[in-house]
Amino acid sequence: MPRIAFYTLGCKVNQQETDSIRKLFENEGYESVPFTSISDIYIINTCTVTQMSDKKSRQIIARAHSLNPNALLVVLGCYAQRAPEEIQNLPGVHLVIGTQYKNRLPQLVKDLAEQKVMVNSINKAQAFEELPVVRGDRTRVQLKVQDGCDSFCSYCIIPYVRGPVRSKPLHQVKEELDRLGEAGVQEVVLTGIHLMSYGKDLKGKPKLADVICYASMVKGIGRIRLGSLDPAFIDDRFVSLLENTSKGRLCEHFHLSLQSGSEDVLKRMNRKYTPNEYAAAAKRLRLAFPGCGLTTDIITGFPGETNEDYLETLSFVEQMAFSRIHVFPYSLRTGTKAANMAEQIEKSVKTERTRKLLELGRKLEEDYLNQQIGTTHFVLPEVERSGFCEGYTGSYFRVGFKDKLKKELVKVKIVSVKELQTYGECV
Repeated sequence: MPRIAFYTLGCKVNQQETDSIRKLFENEGYESVPFTSISDIYIINTCTVTQMSDKKSRQIIARAHSLNPNALLVVLGCYAQRAPEEIQNLPGVHLVIGTQYKNRLPQLVKDLAEQKVMVNSINKAQAFEELPVVRGDRTRVQLKVQDGCDSFCSYCIIPYVRGPVRSKPLHQVKEELDRLGEAGVQEVVLTGIHLMSYGKDLKGKPKLADVICYASMVKGIGRIRLGSLDPAFIDDRFVSLLENTSKGRLCEHFHLSLQSGSEDVLKRMNRKYTPNEYAAAAKRLRLAFPGCGLTTDIITGFPGETNEDYLETLSFVEQMAFSRIHVFPYSLRTGTKAANMAEQIEKSVKTERTRKLLELGRKLEEDYLNQQIGTTHFVLPEVERSGFCEGYTGSYFRVGFKDKLKKELVKVKIVSVKELQTYGECV
C-alpha cells in the first residue's frame, strides 16, 4: 500500500481542499501518514497571499524532499498557480497543478511518467470544481460552497490565482447539507474564497442567505458557522434574514475583514466601503446578535499609508472593540495594482505599526474574554487530556472544562480567564 503525506499552507479553503484530496487518495487504497514520516508521495497545498507565504511553501517543499529524496513530490495551490516555473525548478518536484484539476489528482499521479506542469489560465474558469466533503469524526465539517473572487482589491493576488466567482449549485449544497444532517454533524462551516459572492454566477441568483436558511432547517446539524464575510454586503436585509432564519443555530461569530481604518487607504485598496459603513455593518450584527464575536484582518504599511492614516486605523480598531484581530504587514505582490504604487513603506515602519496593533489586539481580546465570565455558551469539545476538554464556543473563543470528550455540544459556564484562555464548568 503506497504511503502519502499532506501539508497545507494558508486559508481554511485550502485545508478543506486538502482533506478532500486525502479522501480521494484513501479511496484509491493509499495509506495517509503524517507529513514528518517517510512517505512515497508528498502533496503540498501552497499559499501565495504574502511573500512569507511563498517562502514557507518553498521551505515545506524542501523539507519533503529531504525526508525522502526518492518520493514523488506534488505541489498545488495558489503559489503553484502564480509561479509554476519557479516551483518546477525546485529540487524533487514532479508535478505542479495550480488551483485546477484537484479532483483528478489520483489519476494524474498514477499516470505520471515524467516531470509535468499542469497550470492553465484560471481567468476563464466557469465551473465549480467538485471535491468530496469529508465528514471525519462528525464533529466539524467544512463545506466549500464558493470559489474565486471578482473584487480585485489592489493589494490582493487571489483573484489572479483563484479565478472568477464559481458557486456550488444550490440544489447540490442542499443535498450535501441533508447528508451532513443525517450523519449528525455537530458543526458545519460554510467556506469560500469570497463567500458573500455565492450564487452570483448561478441561474436564479441564489444568495448565501438561502444556504444559511436551508442549513438552519436541516435536522441533525448542531450549528452553522460562517467563513469570512465582506462588510460591504452586510446590509439590513442580510442581517434580518440571519436573525429570523438561523433559529439559534448560527454561530454568533462574524469575521469582517477591515484592512484599514483610514478612508483614504481603503480607497487606494479598492475596498468597497468606508470606515463609517464598516462600523454600521458591525452595529447591525451586534444589535441582532448581542455579545457576538467580531474578528477582523488589518494590513499595516500599505503604500502611501501616512502616520495619520495609521493612527486613524489604531483609533478605529479600539473603537470597534474587536474580540480578536489578525495583523499583517503589507506584502508586495507582483501583478497587483498596489505593487506599482509610489510611496512603498519601509519594512521597519511596517514592523513597528504591526507591533502596536498586535499589542492593542491582545488587550481587546482580553477585554472581550473577561466580559464572558459568568455567561453560558455551547462548546464543541475537540480534544481531551486527562478528563479536561477544550473546544470553541459559537462566538469563537476557546474554553477548557472538566468533562469526558463527547461528540456533541456541551453547555458551559465561563468562570475564569488566564493568559487569553477561558475556563468553565459544565452546566
